[in-house]
Amino acid sequence: MDFYAVEAANVGRLLSSSSMPTICSNQVPVEQMQVKRKRSPGLVSVEEKSSKTVSKRLRNDSKKELSRMLWTEAAIKAIERKAGSQKYNNLWPKAVLEALDEAIKEYRWESALKILGLLRKQHWYKPRCQTYTKLLMMLGKCKKPEQASLLFNVMLSDGLRPTIDVYTALVNAYGLSGLFDRAFSTIEDMTSVYDCKPDVHTYTVLISCSVRHRRFDLINRILTEMSCAGIKCNNITYNAMVDGFGKAELFEQMEKSLSEMIESGSFLPDIFTLNSFISAYGYCGKIDDMEKWFDEFQLMGIKPDVRSFNILIRSYGKAGLYEKMELVLNFMKNRFFPPTVVTFNTVIAVHGSVGNVEKMNDVFKKMKHLGIKPNKITYSTLVNAYSKARKLSMVDSILRQVKNSDVILDTTFFNCIIGAYGRAGDLDKMGELFLFMKEKNCKPDNITFATMIQALKLPMR
Repeated sequence: MDFYAVEAANVGRLLSSSSMPTICSNQVPVEQMQVKRKRSPGLVSVEEKSSKTVSKRLRNDSKKELSRMLWTEAAIKAIERKAGSQKYNNLWPKAVLEALDEAIKEYRWESALKILGLLRKQHWYKPRCQTYTKLLMMLGKCKKPEQASLLFNVMLSDGLRPTIDVYTALVNAYGLSGLFDRAFSTIEDMTSVYDCKPDVHTYTVLISCSVRHRRFDLINRILTEMSCAGIKCNNITYNAMVDGFGKAELFEQMEKSLSEMIESGSFLPDIFTLNSFISAYGYCGKIDDMEKWFDEFQLMGIKPDVRSFNILIRSYGKAGLYEKMELVLNFMKNRFFPPTVVTFNTVIAVHGSVGNVEKMNDVFKKMKHLGIKPNKITYSTLVNAYSKARKLSMVDSILRQVKNSDVILDTTFFNCIIGAYGRAGDLDKMGELFLFMKEKNCKPDNITFATMIQALKLPMR
């Protein structure tokens, strides 16, 4: 059965609304379109004070984040419940619009479409292209191209004339799902049907989608169309090609794109170009080339940022060049480049991959001491390392920390920790975590079930 076809059939139900007249400045006739005790300050060391301050700040930040999450969840659910009724047609605008924005930010596409259906029933509703653009971008990132197509038709039925941003969002939705025939067809419709010419952003989005899907054969076609339309590449266009070629290890084309960028005379390389180059060479172990281009870009006047140093740390760590990795960390400290959660996650992953659990624990403690909040990637990395080192008690410790935090967990984390207990033969704990996964609204995937089946096949210990 075609999954897209089944889900597309539900979009009409999600968006169903009573027919009603709408007013909008860019409206056109439809027929033309489709409490703790305190110690004495003298007895508390400076280090203890610092630690308490950081701990208090972390607790306050966690409370604020948890409060925001709970409010958001409650707001979206409250509006969703009203979406299925015909009587709620004069709700407070702020509540409906905020719920829609939050659903879009959280990529909850079904909730967002239900809320849009409710929004269209309101007496005060006036359709806006910006709303549809946000929804189309969300559907693109959620890989829901059929729903995006139907939403575009709903927008037309609202009497709106599509703008360049709307079309670009639709092209993005098709491109991210690899539907390039439909993406190119949409660009043709822009000019032939709606007299809305694509711009450099539209074509840049299409190039980004093409390189993401390794469809490098489409690049020349896109560049030719741009040239015929008199549209020149900008920094973002060149960087999209540089990054795509680099990730595919097509270094000759990557360097050629850089040369064309410089020769254009209008646009020069920037920090994104630098990071794409060193990431491309560093990821595949070409350390000499990475270091050469790192120096070259600095000679061009492009200074590295924290992400640049994170890339160097990851590359040196992956290549086993731990001394150079430490040199980068010291350089960051001396030059006042504050480490981020990505920095610590990278260092933790490097030490964990070689079984250096003690060093990994030191880095994790330092991370928390500096007030940098661990995320789901931090915990997944720690669980993987502890599991490989057969330190199940440490996995228990991580699980307790996670349960007492407001970290938003995902399926990947649960796959890691379920796998850890499964390999250790603790089937009861594995089953308990599977239920906890459901409680956290994380859907199991093929890896989850394969991991559990593999654990059940292991001999009893």
